[in-house]
Amino acid sequence: MDETVAGEKAAARGNSGVLIGLAAPALIGLATAAVMHLFQAQLFADLTNPFLTITVFLYLFVVMLWCAFTAVRHSDAIASILGEPYGTLVLTFSVITIEVSLLASIMLHGENNPTLARDAMFATLMIVLNGMVGAALLMGAMRYYEQEYNLEGARAFLVVIAALAVISLILPNYTETVPDPALAPFQAGLFAAITILFYVVFVVIQTMRHRAFFSEPEGNGHSAMAREYVTHHRPPAGSLTFHVAMLALTLLPVVLLSEYLAIVVDFGIEELKLPAPLGGVLIAILVLSPEGLTAFHAALDNRLQRAVNVCLGSALATIGLTIPAVLTIGLITGHAVHLGLTEVEMVLLVLTLFVSALTFGGARTNVLQGTVHLLLFVVYIAMIFSP
Repeated sequence: MDETVAGEKAAARGNSGVLIGLAAPALIGLATAAVMHLFQAQLFADLTNPFLTITVFLYLFVVMLWCAFTAVRHSDAIASILGEPYGTLVLTFSVITIEVSLLASIMLHGENNPTLARDAMFATLMIVLNGMVGAALLMGAMRYYEQEYNLEGARAFLVVIAALAVISLILPNYTETVPDPALAPFQAGLFAAITILFYVVFVVIQTMRHRAFFSEPEGNGHSAMAREYVTHHRPPAGSLTFHVAMLALTLLPVVLLSEYLAIVVDFGIEELKLPAPLGGVLIAILVLSPEGLTAFHAALDNRLQRAVNVCLGSALATIGLTIPAVLTIGLITGHAVHLGLTEVEMVLLVLTLFVSALTFGGARTNVLQGTVHLLLFVVYIAMIFSP
């Protein structure tokens, strides 16, 4: 009896330590936001000072990344309590909040960059569909040779992603009203409404009508291992209310600090004459790092469906939610927003969608699919610096 009581007390102390650790990033992030607000004039008065600029950039990036990773831990805890696909949706909405905040901040600072939103969304698609998917498939296949997932769920994701990607990023190059329909208020509103409608219909299907499509497949070779993982996986410390509240408080510093990171990023790209798409890549890396880590852990735990939900859900939400938000911001503030990709980018996007359809056209994945996606990602990075 004494050993049982002692064990319960030790577990309680351990849970308390975990909860304090989960709250620390929010506190430090909020304190950083307060310091940036109070000393903005001194910190950003002379960005030509390379030491000060690099120091501010690295500090902001690390704090925001720490908060983003902690937000993922809260999202995972919520996912563990609510189950799929609700947990993935919470993670997706959290990440999109960060992405929209960063885009809005950079759009409203410095020179008008009408292609920033397009570059960020294209970078997100390339990083997710090629980088994250390729790495997750390769890591899982290296450990388990082959992995299984729910084919219906992957198909549902890809059919909506393909439709929205072509409508939002390719079709604008071929409209006749103006060079880009995002420049016409009526067509911009129409594009925003269509993308939101696509996404809402998909979420209804994902959470209600065909929820089973997005759960781990039953009765296959890895289901026993997946059940063993769930059995031995430690339940999250803290209640659902705690994790929901801390998720909001952890995301708040990221949103507040995005304004200051935007100043540094915008200045650096303009002064160093770096490729314009690089700003979108930096945003995508910051936003997608936590989701990438979640997908990699899921693949290594032989829960490929979880990795598929995270990766493809992120790509879908980027188009379905970010485009309407950016178009709305552009219309309200008067900032131009161009959505149409360049010819090289259109080729890469169509090739990526085609390869993704083939990758998730069967019930198993292996090393080959992961390698192909990673090679496409390398080509994308090369095209940024040598288009």
